[in-house]
Amino acid sequence: MNRSRHLVRLAALAGAALASTAVRAQDVPTIRVGWTIPAEEGKYTMMRRPAEFPDIGKKYRIEYSQFQGTSAISQALAAGAVDCGTQGILPIAQGTAAGTLSVDIVAQHVGEKPGSFSVYWAVKEDSPIKSVADLKGKTVGISIINGGTQGPFNLMLKRAGLDPEKDIKLVEVTFPLAEDALRQGRVDAVNMNQPFAARAEAKGGVRKLFSLSEALPNIVHIVEACRTDFLAKNQDLARMYVRDLTLGMKKALADREQTMKVVSEVMRVPVPVLETYLLKDNDFARRPDASPDFPAIQAMLDTYYDEKLVSKPLKADDFKDAKVVAPIE
Repeated sequence: MNRSRHLVRLAALAGAALASTAVRAQDVPTIRVGWTIPAEEGKYTMMRRPAEFPDIGKKYRIEYSQFQGTSAISQALAAGAVDCGTQGILPIAQGTAAGTLSVDIVAQHVGEKPGSFSVYWAVKEDSPIKSVADLKGKTVGISIINGGTQGPFNLMLKRAGLDPEKDIKLVEVTFPLAEDALRQGRVDAVNMNQPFAARAEAKGGVRKLFSLSEALPNIVHIVEACRTDFLAKNQDLARMYVRDLTLGMKKALADREQTMKVVSEVMRVPVPVLETYLLKDNDFARRPDASPDFPAIQAMLDTYYDEKLVSKPLKADDFKDAKVVAPIE
């Protein structure tokens, strides 16, 4: 009888412990985060190596959802399906101008700076196209028509005396398909991004015609943005997340070998391929503290407005919440 009572008591204690654990789990706040590929090394580190971040799983949780591009994440943010996610500057600007999106920029993933990789347009090595002006009457590929690179691209054409709408045939060619489209002659020039640029350069037979940095320096390609209503109601949770984004960037830059393993797991790209460019001089620029470059973002907003990609002028500082922005230590 004593043994039976002892077993019953142990079962009751175990049940109470499980119930207590369940309650504690419910008390841990969760942030819903959208992500995409490529170039989110700090976030990938958080995803794949959460044990290296003391708060994740203890003080808060992250529910990740993968999307095919930043425009899809914009839609999810607008619908309230995610709290934070990767964004390009143009989707933010267009959603804000249209009144369908309200976000703040809390961190920066990658951009450009003097000496770093810059998205560029390539032609075949033996192409007669030697200058931007030679693109007149040609078929030119771009990753997304009216996408984030369109503004600086239009500027380059105009400086060469070309009308972007009349003097070229612009077609959409995604970055993964750009090299094949160029080599097979479906386009006369096409934009190149990493890791596809490194792969094409290694094969040879292509050359750079011009890069975006020639039109607009210090371009910011992708940032982390959070819904303003979410930030207003969940400041402590958001600050923990941005603190880990800050730490994630530092970790990614501090240990290149480890970062290549993480990126290989996420992107399913062999490490030897990543070795050719990732976190090297021929890669995009990353700010060590993940802080957003708001002056560069302002220059982009101005360009988008001038090129009629955004319906009204916008101020970069309006996307900044001083209490929830990297770096947070």
